[in-house]
Amino acid sequence: MSTLTDNITNAKYQNGYILLTSESGLEIKFPIAGNPRLSGSSESDLSNIEVSPFGIHWPALDEDLSFKGILEGRFGQRK
Repeated sequence: MSTLTDNITNAKYQNGYILLTSESGLEIKFPIAGNPRLSGSSESDLSNIEVSPFGIHWPALDEDLSFKGILEGRFGQRK
């Protein structure tokens, strides 16, 4: 049995978007607009992103997004 994994290794803020990069070089980009904790925050706080095996976290903003949610198109937007 073979298991394919492609872990996210880097996350950064860039021009209103969060850009995630995986081990294989795959990039996932999503907007911060609509997320009440991200939109309107300082570039410094937005750039301070921690990557875990399950998602990303902004310590100064108390915001977490799971990779599963991101891949499903949920970026913390208001409903």
